[in-house]
Amino acid sequence: MQSFNYDEAFSRNIGWLTRLEQEQLRHKRVAIAGLGGVGGVHLLTLCRLGIGQFHLADFDTFDTANFNRQAGATLSTLGQNKLDVMIRQARDINPELGISGFAKGVTSDNLDSFLDGVDLYVDGLDFFAFEMRQQVFAACAAKGIPAVTAAPLGMGAAVLNFLPGGMSFDDYFRLKDGSEAELPLRFLMGLAPARLQMGYLVDPSMVDLKNRKGPSTIMACQLCAGIAATEVLKILLGRGQVRAAPKGYHFDAYRNKLSLTWRPGGNRNPWQRVLIALAKRKLGL
Repeated sequence: MQSFNYDEAFSRNIGWLTRLEQEQLRHKRVAIAGLGGVGGVHLLTLCRLGIGQFHLADFDTFDTANFNRQAGATLSTLGQNKLDVMIRQARDINPELGISGFAKGVTSDNLDSFLDGVDLYVDGLDFFAFEMRQQVFAACAAKGIPAVTAAPLGMGAAVLNFLPGGMSFDDYFRLKDGSEAELPLRFLMGLAPARLQMGYLVDPSMVDLKNRKGPSTIMACQLCAGIAATEVLKILLGRGQVRAAPKGYHFDAYRNKLSLTWRPGGNRNPWQRVLIALAKRKLGL
């Protein structure tokens, strides 16, 4: 069996990265909560970028409904823990990885340990995990940890970065300003104020925010992983322009369109409040 050599394994990154930058990434630690649709592809993409250490959290197992989008979902992994499967896949890419796994998912009890020594957090939580997402982003802000979220929407990706000293997740989304029933809508409208995905939704009945269900595609998840990894690279290496909340961007491959978004005040922005009110009326919330 051929032995693993880090420099050789990631040598084709050189040119877009310097050798020094590649070595820097080798010693960076990234936390990912959730290893399903976007989280699993985030992990494998960052492994191939050469990130050397991870904190990974997921409590779920793979089932058939995951096949359309989740990197670890196959017939051979049905019923297996997502964390275990994705760690195996990651170590098949780089057996030298330093990985701390959190088999109960990220919780209030283990949040400090999950973020201990972490250089950056990438959000892979289920769309509807609002309470835990708020806690993770608040902890990142308190600890000065940059946090990246890339939302898979239709056949595109909407990206927001929350950087130390900048606008916080809570200040941007203002999830507590609305009722419990409004949480999915407020989160969705904040993630994607450009709403590029809505122009080609062929069956609106499949978007059921009340019952916490919605359609998904593998294209969106893979776009998210590529875009998020690029943001991770820029933030960790201090290279290139990083758009931070309240600025973001939304790329939709189906529509061949890029929208640079800017919502001063986040969901408190007057225009954003109008859009949310109209959407609430349409959904009967």
